Parts: sequence; structure tokens; C-alpha cells
Amino acid sequence: MQKLERRIGAPLFERTSRRVALASIGRRLYDDLAPAHAQIQVGLDRAIAAARGISGLLHLGFAGAAAGQVALEAVTAFRGRHPDCQVRLHELHMSDFLQRLRTEEVDVAIVCFPVREPDLTTGPVLFTEQRMLAVNAGHPFSGRASVSLEDLARGVLLQPPTSLPAYWRLDRAPQTTPSGKPIRQGQATETVQEALALVGAGAGMLVVGAQAVRYYARPDVVYVPFDDAPPFEWGLVWRTTGATTRVSAFAQAAVHEKTAL
Repeated sequence: MQKLERRIGAPLFERTSRRVALASIGRRLYDDLAPAHAQIQVGLDRAIAAARGISGLLHLGFAGAAAGQVALEAVTAFRGRHPDCQVRLHELHMSDFLQRLRTEEVDVAIVCFPVREPDLTTGPVLFTEQRMLAVNAGHPFSGRASVSLEDLARGVLLQPPTSLPAYWRLDRAPQTTPSGKPIRQGQATETVQEALALVGAGAGMLVVGAQAVRYYARPDVVYVPFDDAPPFEWGLVWRTTGATTRVSAFAQAAVHEKTAL
């Protein structure tokens, strides 16, 4: 790097004893070279794919409307790199994606994290979304600009499907607030539409992602954002024993497409 700086005639980094950061000239050089570097990387990826013979059929699963949109965009990027490999899409439910991965019905899936299974590998995060609380249109929270995790103690919280791992259900439906107040637990639901029907009927509240505003709008349900909850993360997961070159190539293409979204 110092050799490059001598060639340019100016420092590319601002260096102190505690940090190193790009200088203005370094930032400009990075911005100028990044597109060319990305194009070179695409060419190398295609050459590697050709050498490895990435072809055949990849089964891609997705759970949820937003994941489906991201899946389509990732498939387009993947096919541009690997035209000899076909992709078949499969709509999944969060309640059955583990089984369908393990029975090899799908090779890789886009699902909501966390996924902590010893036989599965989690890949990169592809997108995040704000957590929101779905409440009945007549609920006292419906007119608020935001809610907090502590507010969950003031209502009944509907539960995710019991078929899901306990760690995933607790992430969506905690039993206590951050301060330790108990949260009343409502009935378990199997699908999003079932859960929202119960919310609309005033049977409880439901923690959802921001995509619900776009894909699951209902006149009897209002979505209120949390002001203190971490976002949901969505990403790739596959069988550890099924980490084929096709799966690896798709993960690389999906991550590259994510940066362009």
C-alpha cells in the first residue's frame, strides 16, 4: 500500500495510533476502481464456475412475500453468472422449512433468522426489516406512532406455530419484557393469515416484520413500529452436508445482488 501511495504521490489513508481511515484521495480512488473491480470479480466467478462445471438444477425455497421478491432478484443475478444452472422456486412456510431442507426437497432457503440447528449452515443476511406490532384497529396502541417492548406486558401476545424451535418462537413472542414483566401468552397460530384474523378479531397482538404493511394490509389491523426492538434478519440456510458448488455460487450471487438493492 505504501508503494501505491508513493506512486500516486499522496497518502491514501489517514493513520493515527488508534485508527486508520480512508483519506479523501483514497475514497475517490476506491469509488473510481470499485465498478471495474466488481466487473473483474464477475468475470473470475464465471471462469471458476465454468471450470467447476456449475450446472444442473438448484432447488431454492423462500418463506414469506418479501423473501420471495428477494429470491427472484437473486435468481436473476445467479442465472446471469451461471446460465447452465437452472433454479426451481419453492414456497415454504416457517413451520415446515426445516423438514423440507432435511428431506432435500430444497437445497437452500431464504428464511427469517435465527436458525440454530446443528445440521444446518446459516449463510449471509440478505435483508433486514423493522419489527412491528400488529393490533386490532380499535386497540389503544393503534393510534400511537410507536410502541416499546415493555408495552407487550399490556396485552395478549399470539404465539408462532408450536412446530418451530423454541429459540425462534421466543424471538418472536418473548415471555417477559426487558424489565422482567410477564407477557400474557395467547394461542398458537399456524399461518400469518390465521394470526392476523385473530388480531383483527381482538384476540391478541402479534409481532411481525415491516413487510406486513405492504403484503398483509387489512382494514381491521394496524401495524405499529417498535422503537426499541432489533430488526428481523433474513438470510440463507442450507444443509451442512449439502454445501455444493451450486449452493456456494448462489450464495455469492445473492450477496452481490443484495449490495445492488
